[in-house]
Amino acid sequence: MKAPVISSWFGRGKIEAPPAVESAALSSDRFRLEREAEWTELEGILRRMESGSMRRVTDDELLRLPALYRTAASSLSVARATSLDAATLAYLESLVQRAWFQVYGPRQGLWRWLSGFLRGGWSRAVREIWLDICIALFVMVAGAIVGWLLVASDTEWYYRLVPSQFTDSRVPGASREVLEETLAVEQSADGLSVFAAGLFSNNAGVAILAFALGFAFGIPSLMLLVHNMAVLGAMLWLFSGQGLTLEFAAWLSVHGTTELFAILLSGAAGLHIGRSMAFPGDRTILAAASESGKRGALVMVGVVIMMVVAALLEAFPRQLVGGAENRLLIGGTFLMGWLAYFFAYRGQPQEDER
Repeated sequence: MKAPVISSWFGRGKIEAPPAVESAALSSDRFRLEREAEWTELEGILRRMESGSMRRVTDDELLRLPALYRTAASSLSVARATSLDAATLAYLESLVQRAWFQVYGPRQGLWRWLSGFLRGGWSRAVREIWLDICIALFVMVAGAIVGWLLVASDTEWYYRLVPSQFTDSRVPGASREVLEETLAVEQSADGLSVFAAGLFSNNAGVAILAFALGFAFGIPSLMLLVHNMAVLGAMLWLFSGQGLTLEFAAWLSVHGTTELFAILLSGAAGLHIGRSMAFPGDRTILAAASESGKRGALVMVGVVIMMVVAALLEAFPRQLVGGAENRLLIGGTFLMGWLAYFFAYRGQPQEDER
């Protein structure tokens, strides 16, 4: 075959393409022609699956899908190694990527996964770490008691435990009237949305940190829980000294029953990972960490939801609703709701659990 000719940029004459260019073009064409039928078949199956028309995909085509995917992946490997034309390479990369999601990708979409998560997946994951929840709860209660006792023995501990943003007027020696003002309701909701966003960022950061520290065998997670609850114990001592125990508990319960529950779950999820790594049983440490990490991550997805709810409660109902009875009613309702969902509601089992 005669080499193709190319028009010259400097005249009307023709020049022949170098033999290497001709050889590369022929090689690319031959490569595509030999495999194009299988690529076309694979693309047709993918197009019907991606459009949701699974009924139009036959059983034989489903059985051939993995083999067609491996053939396309092999073709892509050859195309990259032999530097075939860019169009063929781009086409194969797109085709292989689409096929991978259909062969190995998730079997359900986001909304279907979220529905299964809320209808039993989350509560089931929480129940599976019940022992870690009990340990974390014991540590949190102990932390609050430690904070109370430390401040009761020496008021200087109050300034060491409580963050500076909480020590504006809520300090040892403050009068009952001053402390009552910090529990008062706001006159309007202006600016509370920004306040809610800031609270969510702070609370979510604490929860995620408690979970992430679990990889160090859970010890840092427990220490973080002790520190956070020591702050609560110190502030409870302060308001109790002025006879405002009920008012402070009601003020805190509006968002605290949700926020503290979320922190409890995040600390328990971190402890679950650390405990699995420390006592892997018959599994390897890596396998134990992987299994517990998946379960803990599922719990943490729900913790983020709880933190959003807690931030909204802290910014709006807590600031706008007055009266200890009303505040306790809101906090108690949410607490009973969370307990019922996690430990009474069983939901529907997932398809792979039936």
